[in-house]
Amino acid sequence: MAKSVDEFNKKRLRSSNITVVISIALVLFLLGLMGLILINAQKYSDYIKEQLVVNAYFDENFDVKDSVKIAKLEEETFKKVQTLAPVKKATYISRDMAAKEAKKTMGIDSDALFEENIFPSSIEVALKPEYVDPTKIDEAIKVIKAVPGIVDVKNDSTLMVDVYNNLSRILKWILGFSVLFLILAVVLINNSIRLKIFSKRFIIKTMQLVGAKRRFILKPFIIEAIILGAIGSLIGLLALGGVWYYFTSQIGSAFVQDTNQYFWLVILVLGVGIFISVLSTIFATWRFLKSNVDDLYYS
Repeated sequence: MAKSVDEFNKKRLRSSNITVVISIALVLFLLGLMGLILINAQKYSDYIKEQLVVNAYFDENFDVKDSVKIAKLEEETFKKVQTLAPVKKATYISRDMAAKEAKKTMGIDSDALFEENIFPSSIEVALKPEYVDPTKIDEAIKVIKAVPGIVDVKNDSTLMVDVYNNLSRILKWILGFSVLFLILAVVLINNSIRLKIFSKRFIIKTMQLVGAKRRFILKPFIIEAIILGAIGSLIGLLALGGVWYYFTSQIGSAFVQDTNQYFWLVILVLGVGIFISVLSTIFATWRFLKSNVDDLYYS
């Protein structure tokens, strides 16, 4: 009879542990998925911002005999622009290149309208994402315009502001959902741990009544919480890695695009799983340690 009771308790304990691990794994899988979406949304946002360029123009009025001197001046100016703090990437566009682009845009094949290079040479500047901010774009333009040799800087500020505001709005929504998932992770993992500890409330109280100190009673529960939290986190991360690998292979993207950010995401998921498990275990166990024996029947 005693053997059958022990076997029943072991099965119930094993079932309880499996339930907690699965709960932790599912919740952290969703949390990690939101983290991946947030990381890649930020990267996509930065990529779009880098496509919003400003054009810095050289002086188009100069004597033909000074062509060599002007070419050298433009080369020096281009190198200076590349080193500016707001500049992510700079592309030099010669007069010939500008003329070809104009003909392509207007659908003209003949050179009749382009006997001379009527378009000035310029530099196409892609700004760093943080400088696409409407509050900083004017500052970036002033810095570029201050470079000797640049006579004018043009940009579609309305388009930049609209794109920036829309991207910022989308990122805020994604960040909001990520925070919501983090809160849900705390609540759901906490509930799973509390149910597990609740099933052991009589054991906890019995240990206390026979003289065991609270620290001694807490220790095995905390160790178990660390193990369950780590296992649940690892299962969640493995599932997340599998789903992400399938997704990236389907769209032809790199599995890991930023090792540093992905590393911190893994640490975050693992840390959240273990931390919440341990914290919930301490609070749940402490509750029964402070309660009376009669309260155990009505908890």
